[in-house]
Amino acid sequence: MRHIISVLMENEAGALSRVAGLFSARGYNIESLTVAVTEDETLSRMTIVTSGSDAIIEQITKQLNKLIDVAAVMDLSDGSHLERELMLLKLRAEGCAREELKRMADIFGGRVIDVTATTYVIELTGASSKLDAFIEAIDRDLILETVRTGASGIGRGDRILKL
Repeated sequence: MRHIISVLMENEAGALSRVAGLFSARGYNIESLTVAVTEDETLSRMTIVTSGSDAIIEQITKQLNKLIDVAAVMDLSDGSHLERELMLLKLRAEGCAREELKRMADIFGGRVIDVTATTYVIELTGASSKLDAFIEAIDRDLILETVRTGASGIGRGDRILKL
């Protein structure tokens, strides 16, 4: 099962490496990873997307909590949460494909952010499944380049990851 694990950790050199090393040493895969400083410059928030049984995720959570740089850990998948990902997609846009690609971007709530004589760059945000659906809906031969940020997530309501 897919899990989104949110980690609040000290914003210092080597912290990311220690978390990645924990996954690598145990043979767990990181499907996506995002990290950025929080409103407190001394803390960073890391969002890790991984897959595994409940027992494996529990083991990962326990191991993360043992790391000295980690202040708090929450499996967002355990409750109500919001998830978003950003995708930039460079597409071959020539002839009649130009209008169709613009229409598809509009349907999926995306927007064209760069236009040349032969290409569009489309920006799309949403759940990973929405971005996957957009890619499936367009002709794959038109895709020149894809960049995705990976998931960022936050608990809904009173679910807060904070010190």
